[in-house]
Amino acid sequence: MNSCKIAVVGATGAVGQVFLDIAEQRNFPIDEIRLCASTRSVGKKLRFKSQEVAVELCTPEVLDEVDFAFISASGDVSREMAPLAAKHGTVAIDDSSAFRMDVDVPLVVPEVNADDLSNHKGIVAIPNCSTTPLVMVLNPLRKKSSIKRVVVDTFQSVTGTGTAALIEMKHQSKAVLDDNPITTKEYPHQIAFNVLPHIEPFQENGYTREEMKMLYETQKILHDSNILVSATCVRVPVAVSHSEAIHIEFQDPITPSEVTEILENKPGIRIVDDPFSDVYPMPIDAAGGDDVLVGRIRKDISHPNGIAMWVVCDNLRKGAALNAIQIAEEMMKRDVVSESNWRK
Repeated sequence: MNSCKIAVVGATGAVGQVFLDIAEQRNFPIDEIRLCASTRSVGKKLRFKSQEVAVELCTPEVLDEVDFAFISASGDVSREMAPLAAKHGTVAIDDSSAFRMDVDVPLVVPEVNADDLSNHKGIVAIPNCSTTPLVMVLNPLRKKSSIKRVVVDTFQSVTGTGTAALIEMKHQSKAVLDDNPITTKEYPHQIAFNVLPHIEPFQENGYTREEMKMLYETQKILHDSNILVSATCVRVPVAVSHSEAIHIEFQDPITPSEVTEILENKPGIRIVDDPFSDVYPMPIDAAGGDDVLVGRIRKDISHPNGIAMWVVCDNLRKGAALNAIQIAEEMMKRDVVSESNWRK
């Protein structure tokens, strides 16, 4: 399959806008594009490849006329639209958490588990934007030595919540600097000049749903239920890019130089690691880029088989929109897009 027709559901959102930029930058082979959003955005025009494209509702008729439906909206929208797309013979590539743990839905990072795409049934899920960089570094390293345990602390940007959260942070920041009252809506507390150890609702075990996602999604993507992940997910006053402090316990000893050698030649990963020269991954450097940046690779002094590292990536690109496009590219390459391939 050399080209395709697509619908972008949630085209006016933060991820949708980045999707359009990346599709143009990568020259993703699109014959026809349909931009879909909610009723309040219908008629609005968005630019794509120097053309004005009108936003419309995502209807069964639209889904019947495209090969891919890229869905980046609410979970409720995904639960309605993804099965509808599959019913019409269209592959839904979904950015929400609605189908990630469904046994019949592949959860895919193409650099890690692209083979799972051959088993799709019309819906493919994209992992959480904090899970993606984690599995990208874990997967090649576990081939050197099996991984027993991972402790990861995330520092997640406000665009992980959405455009409204970014606007709120900007307004709060100005209010703080001007010594004016602070108003909150998107988060339970002020995010400007603050950090919130709270992303998604808390569960009975004391972890948040976001933190549990990192465990369950990692195990599913790597096909290994023995890898244990303990996460603490924190919202920080950063516009774009998620950062992660990762501590990995291996079955056997492994050196920082071995870790660097393994990761530096892997697609989608770039080593940024010269701390004595103040060179390490930072959100401002990852923003707008496609690579997962890895640095501060060192021996974990608390465990003989441990490695610690610092990882950063753009949550809107590799954490969402880029991953979706890469999934579609891989499916076209493997010729597993057409309905006849997955309705056997």
